[in-house]
Amino acid sequence: MIGAEDLALLLDARHGQPFDVLGPHERGGRICVAALVPDVAALVALTGKGEMPLERIGGDLFAGPVGSGAYRLKARSGGGVEWEFDDPYRFGPVLGETDLYLIGEGTHRRLWQALGAHVMTHEGVRGTHFAVWAPNARRVSVVGDFNRWDGRRHPMRRAGNGLWEIFLPDVAEGALYKYEILDASDALQLKADPVGFGSQHPPEQASVVRDISGYGWHDAAWMKDRAKAHDRRAPISVYEVHLGSWRRRWDDGGRPLSYKEMARDLVNYAKDMGFTHLELLPVSEFPFDGSWGYQPVGLYAPTIRFGPPHEFRDLIDAAHEAGLGVLLDWVPGHFPTDAHGLAHFDGTALYEHADPREGFHQDWNTLIYNYGRTEVQNYLIANAIYWLQEYHVDGLRVDAVASMLYRDYSRKEGEWIPNKDGGRENYEAIAFLQNMNIAAYAEAEGIMTVAEESTSYPQVSSPVDVGGLGFGYKWNMGWMNDTLRYMQRDPVHRQHHHDLMSFGLMYAFSENFILPISHDEVVHGKGSMLGKMPGDEWQKFANLRAYYGFMWGHPGKKLLFMGCEFAQPEEWNHNAELNWHAAEQPPHKGVRTLVRDLNWLYAHTPALHRRDCEAEGFQWIATDPEQSTYAWIRWGDEGDPPAIVICNFTPVPRENFRIGVPCEGYWAEALNTDAVIYGGSGMGNLGGAEADGGPQDGQPASMAITLPPLSVVIFTASE
Repeated sequence: MIGAEDLALLLDARHGQPFDVLGPHERGGRICVAALVPDVAALVALTGKGEMPLERIGGDLFAGPVGSGAYRLKARSGGGVEWEFDDPYRFGPVLGETDLYLIGEGTHRRLWQALGAHVMTHEGVRGTHFAVWAPNARRVSVVGDFNRWDGRRHPMRRAGNGLWEIFLPDVAEGALYKYEILDASDALQLKADPVGFGSQHPPEQASVVRDISGYGWHDAAWMKDRAKAHDRRAPISVYEVHLGSWRRRWDDGGRPLSYKEMARDLVNYAKDMGFTHLELLPVSEFPFDGSWGYQPVGLYAPTIRFGPPHEFRDLIDAAHEAGLGVLLDWVPGHFPTDAHGLAHFDGTALYEHADPREGFHQDWNTLIYNYGRTEVQNYLIANAIYWLQEYHVDGLRVDAVASMLYRDYSRKEGEWIPNKDGGRENYEAIAFLQNMNIAAYAEAEGIMTVAEESTSYPQVSSPVDVGGLGFGYKWNMGWMNDTLRYMQRDPVHRQHHHDLMSFGLMYAFSENFILPISHDEVVHGKGSMLGKMPGDEWQKFANLRAYYGFMWGHPGKKLLFMGCEFAQPEEWNHNAELNWHAAEQPPHKGVRTLVRDLNWLYAHTPALHRRDCEAEGFQWIATDPEQSTYAWIRWGDEGDPPAIVICNFTPVPRENFRIGVPCEGYWAEALNTDAVIYGGSGMGNLGGAEADGGPQDGQPASMAITLPPLSVVIFTASE
């Protein structure tokens, strides 16, 4: 018999152990079945011995003997309609002891293979297994379009270590679902799956069952050798892209391109432009378009805005076949407060800190992960590995690392809690970042991780075993801020701020740096890159071309946000495509041609990339504040011809500009940002110059060149 208490809890959808009552159980020496099936007139068990009617013993709960062996259920509605189905409560658990142990320990690196919604065959029946972590919940049910979103129908098994699971027969790819949680405070919540592989299109919020197995990759050659593309000695030039606003289909209502369309158009464009990598602004599902993906809710789901998961793989596969790496912007620093997300997931501060001095991000009105909780750290580290393994992503650019490292980040006195030693460093976040990097590099050979870190925190890109955070690279935010401040000044005043362009060399080799001109520089009233430049139209373009020449000649890997490569005149608008009409106008087209040529020169000139991260690869020749000129040597390995970069940041042309060089002979003019093809005046050196002069600037030889106005000229020594 089913006890009165169990009956009441089941009927009230408050039973925390439904498998103890529902399904087949031995009662009085017989196998009896109990099934909770709302809104039916009658229920029958179909067995090898025929139909066995089940008795309504209270409300919508039916029970009765079934003999032995497997059975199915047949229901009849009040109108006489009948249908058959498998009873979810006759199936055993899917999660094994190893899964439970590793999740409890916080070391399950394949967490997504245990949690989430998995289409599978279990005990000979096709369906979907659901599993979720909600340790403080009193009851968890799967609800969806397959059960009328009714939490009474499919309460889950309490599996141990805070996990809940259930196998639902006949639920297939494409089904919509959420978890209905009777939480710790006795309130009902509807939550999307934290490990869901698909989501509805916002503003809809349900998770979607997606079978992410069985993709046929074509990138074996790339995956085998990609470590070479990420080495400190490799040319790395990254094209940063917001997928929703790169291009739009105006013949189809102005919609963004799909993943499959970008697999063709975006990949071909980036390849033609000479970039080595695409970096995608966050693709993890997010509810608000205006966050650009930086407030994610579905960390394991590629946004449905551009297509289903396999089509996102199509984009990455196509990039790899074209020889392009793909980096994802990854956001483990915070998450939004949306009711269907992680916030107070089981009625407690589960993923976040309970104290707002630790758990609430004042700048973004978001919640901060509790990195000190092993299960939360496991959730995030497994997510990093998930993108690297399941989607063959080549690396992760970790957003807002500075906000994670410091407990007082953007907080006033009294608004933060010191660490155990009374300091401001967030020890738990530091340990998380170190553990993430260790796991990522161990689990996915040949990848790279990149930190967006804006402070002077030491050894961000040093190995963990020497005390570093373990990143492969770090964005050089100081270089970006200083050099843009310089470029925005009228050339007549630049002589007074000469060190802004050279100061970055004081620390350029303290980390493995990427020089970033990212989306953050062309939003929120900052204007476009072209708009930052002073002077009339000609001078604006000349200044921008010179800045790009300076950037590509400077030590460090390169990153450029979409639209900046053709000097988009307007500030970036995430609700519209780039101004491709402007891109075809001569001065803009000239900048685009320059960026393409800079990428080619950078990739094909070892001296410009092999020692990007080594002090031995850079040597000053001369700088002159009064003339606003800079000159330096880039060295490669022994036997690599050196390159010389000479900059003139005034609109004054300089004839017979004599500069010291490291050897006599002919020096080819490899690139001149003032060339006519780029929109410049065409002043130059007729292909090169002869170093026929005596020692100068501490160099054994010298040569006289023409240095055009607002320009950068790069020379390479003849081999």
